[in-house]
Formats: sequence, structure tokens, C-alpha cells
Amino acid sequence: MSSPPPNRSLLRRMIRASLLEADLFEEVEAEHRSIGQAFLVVLFATAAGGLGSVLGGHGLRHVAIDVMEPFVLWLAGSVFSYMVGATFLRGPETVTDYAEVLRTTGFAFSPGIFRVLAAVPPPTLGFALTVATDLWMLVAGIIAVRQALDFTTLRAIATFGVSYLLLWLTLSGLLISLPL
Repeated sequence: MSSPPPNRSLLRRMIRASLLEADLFEEVEAEHRSIGQAFLVVLFATAAGGLGSVLGGHGLRHVAIDVMEPFVLWLAGSVFSYMVGATFLRGPETVTDYAEVLRTTGFAFSPGIFRVLAAVPPPTLGFALTVATDLWMLVAGIIAVRQALDFTTLRAIATFGVSYLLLWLTLSGLLISLPL
């Protein structure tokens, strides 16, 4: 008797990613077609952040940042994670490509649907809930990188840290060079 096929519904996968199930990240790493679902996860996190910002009474600039941030972090952060992890911090088991990193890190944004809680009053509570959600996504991102690059957790933390430092430096340089 064969085992039943894995449940590939987006909602079920988002729940599993939010529960930090390493097997989910392995599953989406191996499934090329899951890139569409990864995109939707980031889109939902984007919408939740934008909605939380609007409902929290933030200005247009703040809303725009909350809407753009997940996509920039996903796309550019995945590029840096791939470059750093597959070259400089490569492990003996590391065999990957950018698409695998993109799929796994996209699902790491699953807890981002709770970014809508930024609107919870008082503003300090909404902010605290947003920080908690961002930390949750950070942990999911480290697990995603670990699974995509077949790393130890320590190597994944180092890859994630170096990657986001490079991303921060790049974005800071771009912002400094923009005329205001």
C-alpha cells in the first residue's frame, strides 16, 4: 500500500512553515513548482504589513516601506544568502541553486501575515507584536537557509547574518545616493 501524497495546500504549508517544520522547507526546496506559492506567501506578508500600517494610522511613506520591504528582503536577501552560503560558507553537503533558496526563504515569510497586528492599540503593543513577528520570520529564514543550503544551524546563522549585513550596506548605499 502506498502512502498518501503530501498535503501541498498553501494554507497547510504556511502553517507548517510558521511552526518552523524543517521538513516543509525541504519539501519546497525540492519542488520546483512551489515558487508560485512562495511568491504568494510573500505577497500575503506584504499585504498584511501594508494593512497593519494603514489601520495603525501611519503615513504614506511608512505604508510604502511596509509594502515594499518583504519583497526586497525576499529577493535581494535570497541573492545574498545564495552567494554567501554557496560560495564563502559552503558546507561539504551544499548543493543548491538560487531558485531553491528563493523557494525556501519565501515560505519563511509565512508568519508575516501577523504583521497586520501592527494596528493593535496602543501603538507600543502594535509595535511589539510587529517586532515579535519579524523575529519569528527571522528564525524561519534561518531554518529556510539551513535547509536550502544543507548546512548546520550555526553556518546558516552566519550566512543569514552576513547576507543581511551585505543587504543593509547595499540598501544604505542606494538610499544615500538618491537625491532628496
